[in-house]
Amino acid sequence: MAKKKIFETSLKRLEEITNEMEKNETTLENSLKLYKEGVEEAMFCAEFLKNMEEQVSILQKDANGLFKLNSFYDMEEN
Repeated sequence: MAKKKIFETSLKRLEEITNEMEKNETTLENSLKLYKEGVEEAMFCAEFLKNMEEQVSILQKDANGLFKLNSFYDMEEN
């Protein structure tokens, strides 16, 4: 069974990769390996956040005083 990736774990690993690369204490080959891993982690985090954003709903009162559920994107357009 494949291990499920967790956003917080992925974000932490991305921070670790960034810190390690900023130290300039690694070989070029290892830097390239870290860079590739960092890109994969960043893509995962971006996709995860996009999916979460799509799920966000906002409760809003309409002109008649009734509450209705709007998507996150409906709120951005107003």
